[in-house]
Amino acid sequence: MDPTVITYWVGNLIYLALAAVAIWGAFCVIVVWRRVAQTRFRSEDEQLDFLESLEQPLLSGDFVAVEELCEADSRAMPQLVHLAVSNRQIAYAKVRALVTERFQRDVLADLEYRLSWVYTVIKTAPMLGLLGTVIGMMGAFAKLGSGKDVDPTQLAGDIMLALITTALGLSIAIPLVLSTASISVRMRKMEDLIGGGLTRFFEVFKHAPREAGE
Repeated sequence: MDPTVITYWVGNLIYLALAAVAIWGAFCVIVVWRRVAQTRFRSEDEQLDFLESLEQPLLSGDFVAVEELCEADSRAMPQLVHLAVSNRQIAYAKVRALVTERFQRDVLADLEYRLSWVYTVIKTAPMLGLLGTVIGMMGAFAKLGSGKDVDPTQLAGDIMLALITTALGLSIAIPLVLSTASISVRMRKMEDLIGGGLTRFFEVFKHAPREAGE
């Protein structure tokens, strides 16, 4: 088969692959960014207001009121509080371990799983660009080695493939590296915020009655 035809089709496949990984990487970044925003309170003061609203019902044993406050809020802290209150009959240490494990598994692990796909795209995009570089240079050298008079514009097309795919691979990876760095900072802040909130909650929960009206 004519090397020019092979280079043309393989080059187009690489362009399509680069477009696909770029779309997937951008989608994963948006999903993780939104997930972090939906999981945490916007500020420490907002979370503190929520926790203060729980203290009186908790200490008075009004668990129905606590559950009502938490059920309507899909953020991590209210849902973890709801989990603790729902399992208040078991030992305090076990409740705390259950909540911590659920936070690690359902919140942090989910975010890290989605972020791992972004890291995969960051590694894949430059490799696809490098593959395009190799294919383009192979096409150029195949024309030079054919023994025929070679039109410089044909060589330019292969070299352009090599350079464009490399540039595209880097153009995909670099913004994603910056995005993941920003997301990682937000995740650490979220973890610290929720960790501090759980510590405060459990200080109150430790003194709360185990049954309503006790």
